[in-house]
Amino acid sequence: MLQPLSVPKEILIMPNAALPKATAISSQLARRLNALGAHPEEFHYDFEKPARTPDLSGRDLLITIGGDGTLLRAGHLCAPAGVPLLGVQAGRLGFLVELSESQWPDMIDRLFQGSYHLENRMMLLAQFFQAGQLKDQWDVINEIVVCRGMDVRPIEVRVDLNEGYLTSYIADGLIVSTATGSTAYALAAGGPILPPELRNMLLLPIAPHLSLDRAVVLAEGACVALRALGEHQAVLSVDGMAPVEMTPEDYVRVTANTHSLQMVRFGEPNYFYRDLAEVLHINPVLRVENHD
Repeated sequence: MLQPLSVPKEILIMPNAALPKATAISSQLARRLNALGAHPEEFHYDFEKPARTPDLSGRDLLITIGGDGTLLRAGHLCAPAGVPLLGVQAGRLGFLVELSESQWPDMIDRLFQGSYHLENRMMLLAQFFQAGQLKDQWDVINEIVVCRGMDVRPIEVRVDLNEGYLTSYIADGLIVSTATGSTAYALAAGGPILPPELRNMLLLPIAPHLSLDRAVVLAEGACVALRALGEHQAVLSVDGMAPVEMTPEDYVRVTANTHSLQMVRFGEPNYFYRDLAEVLHINPVLRVENHD
């Protein structure tokens, strides 16, 4: 049984500006929230080429409208601010967005009855070092990937765990994923699916060659350092963002983040497995038909 939670009042609605459907839903949602006594504000956001970012101070909730990619970008904004996130579907089928286009009117009523719960998703911190100096860092919701660049050749990725050598992979790349990210790139690379409440890191090679070909699950307290060795170009990418080129002298340090992503959920605790089966079954790319 879900315990009633506080009713959000100061709500920011962020539709993906590139999706006309998202803009239409945003207008309808704003009117509904006003009628329920909330104070919504619409912020039409270009998630691919943002010119400005919203001010989340004083917000009780961020509602994003789009697909999983839209929600992922919104999560990078709201997690450091401690603002819960609710996703409404206006893009392609995915694992992260909570509400479909047909569900949101009824679920918004439940939100204002306090009939929801907050799911805390573990995040990672990726710190990029050049010449021993911290060059950049990112909050990570899905995964960090060190992989080959323009050259269609495997690279060597050395992994140090808690200041000690673990192994080296000869592969197209290596993924360090959260449980959330286990249903993203890691799933496509053949990795295991982890329940979202797990606070673990997943190490998964991409097309390994004559090296460890199994996924490794690490505890939350692990510290991982990744180095791309050899002559071929290698790049680093975080949550699908623009890649950063790496040299053999560079490394990326990955640890658990102090921030967690708070996601609004309405389903019972077993929702993840039910939704997982549904998404895998009706995936439009696979075009699987139900013959039962």
